[in-house]
Amino acid sequence: MATGQQPTTPPPREQQGEAPSPQQADAPAPQQPAADDPAAVLDELQDRWRRALADLDNLRKRHAKELERVRDEERARTAAAWLPVVDNLERALAHADSDPTAVLKGIEAVRDQAIEVLRGLGYPRYEETGVPFDPTRHEVVGVVDTPDAEPNTVAQVVSPGYGANGRQLRPAFVVVSKRQE
Repeated sequence: MATGQQPTTPPPREQQGEAPSPQQADAPAPQQPAADDPAAVLDELQDRWRRALADLDNLRKRHAKELERVRDEERARTAAAWLPVVDNLERALAHADSDPTAVLKGIEAVRDQAIEVLRGLGYPRYEETGVPFDPTRHEVVGVVDTPDAEPNTVAQVVSPGYGANGRQLRPAFVVVSKRQE
């Protein structure tokens, strides 16, 4: 800006061809402080700054409430998915005095149901052997000399892993083959 020029303010929205928003239509038009009164300009800028801070604080509070609501809904959805598993475990315990083979079959069915719940929540089970060792999916708990297996392949799964595509709940605990030389 050249010396002596006054800053120009844009014309009101009505003159620009834009309609005021409903909040702007009801609110009184902000008074423009005189450009030669630095105290008035400072007061106006401080008022706008305080209003912006208050808006930001309100936005943070709304976001925190929304985040807590979403977390509560997700916890409830997850817990509800496990309720049938708990019910079936209680049924199996109620029949503990009956035929042991029937109880064993019931517990296996409940385990399969629990694995299915985990898969439905996005954590499928994996327990493959003979696959190459992958440090992002496997955790080595032992090494075994296996002459007929390729080196660095999974020889045994001690505990299966759960998860896929970068969303891992737990890696598989595995024994890896090595070749003696």
